[in-house]
Amino acid sequence: MLNILAWALLGLVAGWLAKIIMPGKDPGGFFVTIAIGVIGAFIGGFIGQYTGILGSATGFNLGSLITAIVGALVLLGIIRVVSKKY
Repeated sequence: MLNILAWALLGLVAGWLAKIIMPGKDPGGFFVTIAIGVIGAFIGGFIGQYTGILGSATGFNLGSLITAIVGALVLLGIIRVVSKKY
């Protein structure tokens, strides 16, 4: 249970920081921000493993936060591109 809360907190912080870094019209409020951050952590972890540049999101630490933020920024970019097409 504590691990899920840690991931939710990491997701909230990463999603919030990604929305600050990349301001604009984005969907959602609190829960969407958490989802963007958590999904971003997975995306960032995949990018990190594939490129060897970023670390994986292994816990609540600075490396995991940076990885999650990068992934959340990628996800926000994808959301914006897809939402403009429809």
